Amino acid sequence: MRRALDVLYSSSGLLSAFFLMMIGVTILLQIAGRFLNFAFDATEISGFCMAASTFLGLAYTLRAGAHIRVNLLVGKLAGPNRRLVEIWCCTLGAAAFAFFAANAWLMSYESLLFGDTSPGLMAVPFWIPQIGMALGASIMTIGLVDELVQTLGGKIPDFADAEAQAIGDELEAASLIMGNEAVGTTKATTR
Repeated sequence: MRRALDVLYSSSGLLSAFFLMMIGVTILLQIAGRFLNFAFDATEISGFCMAASTFLGLAYTLRAGAHIRVNLLVGKLAGPNRRLVEIWCCTLGAAAFAFFAANAWLMSYESLLFGDTSPGLMAVPFWIPQIGMALGASIMTIGLVDELVQTLGGKIPDFADAEAQAIGDELEAASLIMGNEAVGTTKATTR
């Protein structure tokens, strides 16, 4: 199960990177179109790719501990109190994303049902870009439930563990830099 979830998060991250790359491709196509006298609406397509990239990257960045979290309260807590706050945060986040994902899927279905298209030059059916948003929100919901289950099981959530490792790496790098600067100033004063 763990392996399947990790593959899901990695695949979602790769799809996010693909859509980020497609933003650059659409812009290059628009530039080429200007030189070759054909119209290509990069603004609209780039916006759709940005939405897909953003939502598909949510679960991957959660697992990597790259989401911005305000640790003013959580950082000061320890033991069972911290665990309770992490459980509350994961539960609230999972519920919010489940609600959002359900409504995003419903919106995609209604766009397909009614034949909604974008108002731009290319008239893209809206359900196509909306699927990226709905899928990303669904995977984020799974990620938050995964973190909740880990926290309820007494483990440190992966996002908190990744944050702690990142902070530890930053402190280690800072101490090395400070140590090297101190050594450098000592050498300069002895000369």
